[in-house]
Amino acid sequence: MDRVEGRTDKVHTRQRNSFITSPTSDMFLSESGDELEELHSDLDTESEYSNCSLDEDYVPKGLARGSDQEDFTDEDSSDEEWESTPRKRSCSRKRCRSAFASPVSSPLKSQSDKRGPHRGPHRKKIHYALTPKQDSSSPRSGKTSSTPRRKNASGKRQAERLVVSEEDDEADDGDRWRNIEEEDVAPPQPRFRPDRDVGPQLNRTANYTPLELFQLFFSTTVIDTLVKHTNAYGKLKCQGQKESWVTVTAADMYSFICLVLYMGIVPLKTLKEFWRGSKLFSLPFPASVMPCRRFLAISRSLHMNDPAVEMENDQKKGTSGYDRLCKIKPLYEQILEACYTFFHPHQHISIDERMVASKARTGLKQYSKNKPTKWGFKLFVLADSVCGYTLNFFVYGGRKDKPSGKGLSYDAVMRLLNIPFLGKGYKLYVDNYYTSPTLFLDLFQRKIWACGTVRSTVAGYPKTKNNSMPKKTPRGTIQWIRKGQLLFVKWMDTREVTMCSTIHKAYSNEMATRKMKTAEGQWTVKHVPIPNCIKDYNRYMGGVDLSDALIGYYNVLHKTQKWYKTLFYHFVDIATVNAFILHKEMCKLQNRPTVTQKIFREQLILSLAEIGSTPRSTTCLSSH
Repeated sequence: MDRVEGRTDKVHTRQRNSFITSPTSDMFLSESGDELEELHSDLDTESEYSNCSLDEDYVPKGLARGSDQEDFTDEDSSDEEWESTPRKRSCSRKRCRSAFASPVSSPLKSQSDKRGPHRGPHRKKIHYALTPKQDSSSPRSGKTSSTPRRKNASGKRQAERLVVSEEDDEADDGDRWRNIEEEDVAPPQPRFRPDRDVGPQLNRTANYTPLELFQLFFSTTVIDTLVKHTNAYGKLKCQGQKESWVTVTAADMYSFICLVLYMGIVPLKTLKEFWRGSKLFSLPFPASVMPCRRFLAISRSLHMNDPAVEMENDQKKGTSGYDRLCKIKPLYEQILEACYTFFHPHQHISIDERMVASKARTGLKQYSKNKPTKWGFKLFVLADSVCGYTLNFFVYGGRKDKPSGKGLSYDAVMRLLNIPFLGKGYKLYVDNYYTSPTLFLDLFQRKIWACGTVRSTVAGYPKTKNNSMPKKTPRGTIQWIRKGQLLFVKWMDTREVTMCSTIHKAYSNEMATRKMKTAEGQWTVKHVPIPNCIKDYNRYMGGVDLSDALIGYYNVLHKTQKWYKTLFYHFVDIATVNAFILHKEMCKLQNRPTVTQKIFREQLILSLAEIGSTPRSTTCLSSH
């Protein structure tokens, strides 16, 4: 036993001599900051080669496998030092303890306790040599490291990198978030120069009936097109059957549309119930217009395009020449042309999506989680913000073959605004799906000003955090940044609202009333500042929503297995609502009283019944 102890003392002596005379210890004893940084870089390189882990067979330089193991125990090297190391070193710590603090080394540990105060410096030097570059504190425990020189050097480098990154962000944004105390420069307001007189493009002294206004959209040309293609498909469908196809006339088509509008005012579960003669379903009007079987025959064979053209298009399926909207094309284009021909919008216009409910099995069906109607056909709509008139729209049929590369929303806006007779000086309002600095600047080049909510992740949005709005901000706080023609505004309401505009000034002393709770828990009404862009956005953004509401009151849509019939019914809705809006605008110009939409539809239904066909029999189904 004495021989073992003597041999161990010699090993300790060689260890201390090797540590004192090693170049690594000289570097740590040096007070020079440059030498310290060079050492850290060397140590980082070594740690990278070793993949930040220690193998169980690894023995530090200057130590033999049988030497004293207490230099890696926890007496002077505290837990704070171990916890302050990166997480990926935790496995190496366990391996060191398992290798050096094993029961086999316990006799040596008891002998090394007699060494006294010489253990501290040696342990610190070995710990420095094995510990990689650290942050100033542990991300998990938050305890400070016990290596002050390393902490100061690494913290200094991190601070310099942080300052450089903040300077780069500010250099990119070129500004900081400003408060309402700092005055904004009011942008020049657009001069409204429409190509036509605003409002209905009709004889403003004439008194138009509901039927005449509806026939602006479903003209004789449209009716003749429907009759022609419906007869062609009906004859094709009845080939080889017992019953032959009875030719549909224009009067029959007017009667059919009359009953479609009537079913929007008096909705029932099934179509056949309109012709039932029971006490519960005593409706004489449908039978007086058209027999049930005739109505169902026209409904089954209704077509908007030539069946021969559709067959040619079906052969192109899977190629670039295939048209997914071929079945609705003629009527679709005729309704569109009528929409922007007979009305010119006011200065404020808006763009939004519209969902037409459908569960048809077609690739045109879309899902929109933020809309009341989740499943259906998506339509992009341009509407007048004042009256809700539908100016332009298109059915989304998938991504185009040759997009602009600036996004689907950008292409949708440019396509909707590409209508004749529009003019210059318009103010467009969109939501955050469409808003982007690229779009607004391109619209400004076309003399169209724009305003809308914006997502903070969109390209071109200011990324600077300088003077940014903290999380707990009082209600009504306003911050803004101006970049040329673009104004970015943050406003704190119940949550943070971000806006982008080329129209407005940051703040013009406008106030809004909000209900707020006091410290005592009582509700009170307070006046808070509100940016002009948000006030105008709330006022003029609802053009498409107003159109949707007017359509939804007396929707003629009913269940069908054919997807193109769903869009036909929606086209009838668009034509009826636009005709009603034209009626109201004409009444304003002539100072005449207007009627409600329900009365307008009732008058239209009676007028269509008068020019429609006369039924051969008054009933079709017996009461049961």
